[in-house]
Amino acid sequence: MPAVLEINHIKVRYSGLPVVHDVSLAINAGQTVCVVGANGSGKSTLLRAIMGSQRIFDGEILFQGQPIHQLSTEAIVRKGIVYVPEEKMLFKPLSVADNLLLGAYTLKDAGRIRKNLDYVYAMFPRLKERSNQAVSTLSGGEQQMVAVGRGLMSNPRILMLDEPSLGLAPRLVDELLDTVVKLKNEGMTILLVEQNVREALGIADHGYILQTGKIVQEGAGKALLESKVVQKAFLGL
Repeated sequence: MPAVLEINHIKVRYSGLPVVHDVSLAINAGQTVCVVGANGSGKSTLLRAIMGSQRIFDGEILFQGQPIHQLSTEAIVRKGIVYVPEEKMLFKPLSVADNLLLGAYTLKDAGRIRKNLDYVYAMFPRLKERSNQAVSTLSGGEQQMVAVGRGLMSNPRILMLDEPSLGLAPRLVDELLDTVVKLKNEGMTILLVEQNVREALGIADHGYILQTGKIVQEGAGKALLESKVVQKAFLGL
């Protein structure tokens, strides 16, 4: 079965300096794939390249076998690739409900939008309780729920999560990763970028280790936890 998303030998520069070097990875439909690495290793740049907000200067990015690396970000979103950025990018004066509905801007069917909203509220009951509150009044964990929920509103073919646990208390990290597992069990295709290496690889079908812009190792998520590279670089073993 061909991969739903393929990245083939891409290179990315910032201000002429190489940041991502010859990176290749693939995601099959229904897989949870994790990219882990230290700060500055190129993880977020990789996601921005997939979304078209950061141009590549070599290589190709294919979605369902078709090149997308020359498309606009809006066209990529309309194909069903949704990016939940590390910065969340929420409209904080607006209510929870309004922020969620903004995620459905590519949909025209009001009934479908309502179903998607009900689905998000079922996934995150606290958001339903706070649906009329301004996002600015929510905790950091609740704001992250809004960011993920907004991503789910458009029926994504691939959901890309950039450091979703960043800045959260350990209990909320567990809660958020439990949500990722639920989505995985429902068949969602997920590309997860995380610094919480042990937790992320523990739930991933396949993982990639990124160091200074290069993939240094890949394999089944749980198997990577046993690798010397991961244990030495990330787990302090």
